[in-house]
Amino acid sequence: MKTFLDGLEVETRKARSSRVLWSTGLLLVLGANGLAATMVLAARSGDAQLLAKLGPQAAAGDWTAMLSAAAQITSAGGLLAFGVGASWLYGREFAEGTVSGLFGLPVSRGRLAGAKLVVYAGWSVVISVLMTVILLGAGIAIGLGVPDASAVTGLGRQLALGVLTASIAVPAGWASSLGRGLLPGIAASVGILVLAQVAVLADFASWVPFVAPAFWALQPATSALPLLVVPVIPILFGAATVTTWRRLQLDR
Repeated sequence: MKTFLDGLEVETRKARSSRVLWSTGLLLVLGANGLAATMVLAARSGDAQLLAKLGPQAAAGDWTAMLSAAAQITSAGGLLAFGVGASWLYGREFAEGTVSGLFGLPVSRGRLAGAKLVVYAGWSVVISVLMTVILLGAGIAIGLGVPDASAVTGLGRQLALGVLTASIAVPAGWASSLGRGLLPGIAASVGILVLAQVAVLADFASWVPFVAPAFWALQPATSALPLLVVPVIPILFGAATVTTWRRLQLDR
């Protein structure tokens, strides 16, 4: 247990000093909220042609429109951003040539992989909380007023969406470990996004783990029961990543 905690401390220090993690997270937070606020302001301009393009939900220009826009952006952009984060945590060791030094540490490579996963979870929660808090501030700043009970529920749903989206991006870490670099993980993130878009066309889309979070966030009236399948992804691919690192050899 002590060696795992030592590995966790080291990985936490790496994450704190990483420009990649924090710049990616901030770009997601500011980009998603900035775009959502811009869409609401555009809807409130009263331009008939613009309102037709935005659609009836966004055209309302209220908290519902703001939250809907943020959820759409988080579902796609968040998946890619979290995928980049997971790819960096694992792929950087190969890209920067530091992986060979890990073989001399008293902490096993499997435990290091587990520590990286814990750090990733913590980072994704922090980013999701920041996104929700800034979304609240942005909504008030553009004149939507203090959110009512429905909007508060929507903000909670946005927070959950961020965490759930991060959880389905875990395969990017496994792909980076298997492919020994950053690009395989990023490619896996894009592949998951494409798969999710294709799965939406199916009647059972809400039960597909890669689709369930966005489906639930964008259609609040639907049941949250399909979210029960989402943990399968981080558990399965998290275990696969740890196994890959445990069996890692430099000559292969």
